[in-house]
Amino acid sequence: MSRTPLKLVVAGAALFCLLGLWRAAAIMGLHLPLDPNEGWNAYHAAAAISGAPLYPGPRSFMVDNYPPLSFYLVGALGRVVGDHIFAGRIVALLSFFFVLFGMYGAATRMGCKRLEASFAPLLFAGGLLAFTDYVGIDDPQMLAHAIATAGFLLLLGEPRGTGRIAAAALLFVLAVFVKHNVIAMAAAASVWLSVYDRKSALRLVAFGLAFLLLGFVLFRFVYGTGLLAHLISSRTYSFENLRNGFGRWLHWALVPLAGLTVLAALRWNDRHVRLVVFYAAFASILGIGFLGGAGVDVNVMFDADIALALAVALLLDRIARGLLPPAVAAACVLPLLLGAWTSGDWGDAGGWLHPMHDETDQAEKDIAFLAGRRGPALCEMQSFCYWARKPAAVDVFNVGQQFDTGARSDLPLVAMIDARRFSVIQFDPDSPYSLGENVHDAVARGYRLDHEDDYGSFYVPK
Repeated sequence: MSRTPLKLVVAGAALFCLLGLWRAAAIMGLHLPLDPNEGWNAYHAAAAISGAPLYPGPRSFMVDNYPPLSFYLVGALGRVVGDHIFAGRIVALLSFFFVLFGMYGAATRMGCKRLEASFAPLLFAGGLLAFTDYVGIDDPQMLAHAIATAGFLLLLGEPRGTGRIAAAALLFVLAVFVKHNVIAMAAAASVWLSVYDRKSALRLVAFGLAFLLLGFVLFRFVYGTGLLAHLISSRTYSFENLRNGFGRWLHWALVPLAGLTVLAALRWNDRHVRLVVFYAAFASILGIGFLGGAGVDVNVMFDADIALALAVALLLDRIARGLLPPAVAAACVLPLLLGAWTSGDWGDAGGWLHPMHDETDQAEKDIAFLAGRRGPALCEMQSFCYWARKPAAVDVFNVGQQFDTGARSDLPLVAMIDARRFSVIQFDPDSPYSLGENVHDAVARGYRLDHEDDYGSFYVPK
């Protein structure tokens, strides 16, 4: 039977992704916060490249609970382009494209034909464009996935000599030192190799542990402290967060999960089917476990998303011909269209393809307001303080978590606010208690509300 129906579905998915990528590229250079973490990442990148402390001491109100490598790369590029947020967006977008090409390469190495293989990166890209803001934002998540994907491709190639395995292990470890939640791919590959190529599995694990230990030793030598102590930062955890995060993820993942189940039932003896099952299992379990943490976003499920997209490509390739493959592909694309549509009318304010001109005008007014006030500022949306050329002052989220968990006292910060040390304090909309009740009361004593808009409340000393 003709493959035209499947070609049409794949073409439709490609068009959907192109529209989303056009919008992501169009807003990359704007002075507009695309994610709350962008300013935080920019401050740390600036610290890394300038020689300032990347991991401040316990008395600092800036917290770094990420591994270090991305900050040096973005910091170096930021020095060239003059803006660390823009530099981080460039790195993230290039990494995103590498992940897509890597997924296509992985699918073809697992035996998929080109048409079916191309659906895997399109499904992953469409999911991120429809349900997240992680395409082209200043965040190291995509860079870590790009590095891990390169290691994955090495293991799928033949022959698996010692050099190839060592290189794959090094890439997996480098990915962890970019973002510590990117471990599922390495774990799944190790288990899979232990079934089909035990010697290679042992070499991969041995090299991986050696490189990981070396990384920890180098970190302690360079920074004088242990990396794990920074990664395990204070954070509240709730099953309500887990339930909500898992529910949001299922909007995209439900159909691919069903496809993975069918694929495993029909083709379990296929070694590449087992690989994606292992990968999806590790990634889902780890990601769902992370989802209960305060402030944890859908990026912890990206490994699961990659695994499920590869599983769908294998399903399209392995199942019987006829109308079943295009029907499966269409069923996977439909939630992406619904997700984009429900984000708002396409092209209208708040919509999926909205160019954000009005939002940018407001953001630039707020940045100019901050820049016009002499002295340090406290910004919950740290992008505003970064673009206003204010020094890094307070990591509102992580410090707030330290207050909430009792890991540190809020009295020093309360004293600073009572002394009116900050020329401006910005809190996000509807979050006046981000730093707790005591800090809120101190702000009320010493500051007055200057103005409010969609980006929050701006307070100045009385």
